[in-house]
Amino acid sequence: GAYAVIDPGPDDPAHIARIVEIVGRDLKFIVCTHAHPDHAPGAAPLKAATGAPILGAPSGPHFRSEWQFTPDRTLAHGERLVVGDTTLRTVHTPGHASNHLCYLLEQERLLFTGDHLMQASTVVINPPDGDMAAYLASLRALLGEDLEWLAPGHGFLMANPRKVIEGIVAHRLKREAKVADAL
Repeated sequence: GAYAVIDPGPDDPAHIARIVEIVGRDLKFIVCTHAHPDHAPGAAPLKAATGAPILGAPSGPHFRSEWQFTPDRTLAHGERLVVGDTTLRTVHTPGHASNHLCYLLEQERLLFTGDHLMQASTVVINPPDGDMAAYLASLRALLGEDLEWLAPGHGFLMANPRKVIEGIVAHRLKREAKVADAL
């Protein structure tokens, strides 16, 4: 078999050991959606244990210094990673973080969303690295994808991706209008 681990999580030795126990030497890629501490710090010890390369996008210049992230290789928007008989396509989705990426499992039309979309919660957009205009543009771009499922980094699988995404865009625009009215 061949495996890719998406967002190995924090640098927790027991957690990393469990991942290694599952994937053994068959880990082909370690891919990160973004550099926040609940997503990427486990990548380095997982690489040390397996030799698999760390892929993703480097953190931006306005990212918190203690969370800086530099992958072994930067993935381009649209780049495909072949893992066994499946393909992960990289989708650049800045907003929550400037270096945020989602990964589309093309055969299943399932989008691993990291923190771009979460179940039952709105995503924090924390400037200057986070950018609301970029976030809304990224959400709208996803409406052009043929998606059947969303797999968030937090929560459970979500069906009806178009409805979910359109609802989040409408919610964000409604919030924005409230702020504009108050000003």
